[in-house]
Amino acid sequence: MTSVLDEFTAHRALLFTVAYEMLGSAADAEDVVQETWLRWSAEDREDVHDPRAYLVRITTRLALNRLRTLARRRESYVGPWLPEPLVTAPDVADDVALADSVSTAMLLVLETLGETERAVFVLREVFDVPYEEIAAAVNRTPATVRQIARRARAHVAARRPRVQVTPRERTEVVARFQRAIAEGDLQQLLDVISPDVVLVSDGGGKVSAARRPIVGRDKVLRFLAGVMPDDVVVEAAWINGELGLVTRQAGAITAIATAVVQDGVVVTMNIVRNPDKLGATGPVRLSRS
Repeated sequence: MTSVLDEFTAHRALLFTVAYEMLGSAADAEDVVQETWLRWSAEDREDVHDPRAYLVRITTRLALNRLRTLARRRESYVGPWLPEPLVTAPDVADDVALADSVSTAMLLVLETLGETERAVFVLREVFDVPYEEIAAAVNRTPATVRQIARRARAHVAARRPRVQVTPRERTEVVARFQRAIAEGDLQQLLDVISPDVVLVSDGGGKVSAARRPIVGRDKVLRFLAGVMPDDVVVEAAWINGELGLVTRQAGAITAIATAVVQDGVVVTMNIVRNPDKLGATGPVRLSRS
């Protein structure tokens, strides 16, 4: 007979992924998963006919509660807020749907949804949870959940990047960007950044970061020069299922960056410098099943 721990462990990566996509915070997602375990370990399993559905339902409810707390906390956040980046294994990129769903760009779009809309969208569009199970998780009727799902899909579609690039194209551009910085090749750096590039930096009021987005290649390059000392090391790494950049100083991570690529150049850069968001060890295991 499968033990309580074995059944939970079998679904743990899925539960973390659900919580992370709803919250945009690895630390809070981990707290939700731990609380789910406490509830699961105390549950009379004779009343549980589908462990996966039960665990996803509990995780969703706990994440919704945590999301309301985070919303209040973010109202007083200093400067732009960006999702907590995850160092992921390269194979996450092989699951295109999963990689897209946890990308920084998608998580920022999900931030514009209401709490229930976000839960419904994540459960239905990413994890293909049946409407009846979603209804039980968010305390709505299946008919209402279908309506919420339609609204959420339309909302996300209107805010996603209009131009889609292949994972290979995006990886090649980010790799060129990393080489240009590592080699100090200014011309190559100029060639890989859009003249109208937008940079968003999240310092949380704890380290140097721009309080508003920086627009324009010259301004962005000046900002990067100002926050990157001569002894900083820039490495390519898999971040949220996509190739991104990690900067280190004396071995410690000082920033994690992801990029939106369009027409062969970087059009948006998202840089997390808040030290509270740089502590998640990786690679983190994610799963849609």
